[in-house]
Amino acid sequence: MNELSFEERFGLIVDSEWVSRKNNRLTRLIKNAGYAFPDASLEDIEYRADRKLDKAQIARLGTCNYINECHNIIILGATGSGKTYISNAFGMTASMNFYTVRYVRLPELLGELTIARAEGNYRKVIKNYSQVKLLIIDEWLLYPIKESEARDLLEIAESRYKKASTIFCSQFDVGGWHQKIGEPTLADAICDRIVHDSYTILVDGEDSMRKHKGLLEK
Repeated sequence: MNELSFEERFGLIVDSEWVSRKNNRLTRLIKNAGYAFPDASLEDIEYRADRKLDKAQIARLGTCNYINECHNIIILGATGSGKTYISNAFGMTASMNFYTVRYVRLPELLGELTIARAEGNYRKVIKNYSQVKLLIIDEWLLYPIKESEARDLLEIAESRYKKASTIFCSQFDVGGWHQKIGEPTLADAICDRIVHDSYTILVDGEDSMRKHKGLLEK
């Protein structure tokens, strides 16, 4: 160090501070995302033949260009097929590229919006969700929802339409979504703001990933 000039020593200090701040920011982004699998990675996804995953498609989406273009991803598959892990792997990739990410189960999201309406801060919560660059909604329309909940989903979909990206993890294709939403007009409005701007990933396979890998779904 004594042999370095002042400018060189100062440059090292600046570089060290920059790396430290960058690492701290990444740590906050990952913590705030609330991942179910904070160690998820696209590189660790298993491409067994029976899963019929398109490795090239996942690699393309791993560039995060879909976030820049405000497109969505729909991940379809049976219970235990690994949808959550794959969605979290996309989320972690986004976090590593310093995008804001939020992972939430649909029942939790609907419950949060119900409480927010009762407490008078509904619009604030909607705004918070609208500003996240990548929102991951798990257990999407697993059960039929009430009309008031459908209106909440429409608010979320509208606030993010053409402005941010969302990953939907669902056991049902779009036709099944209409049935779960119930009210035809709301179902059309919600799906119209999602489906046409989405890439679809179908996770096949007869064996549950929970059975294949214990508790870890990849």
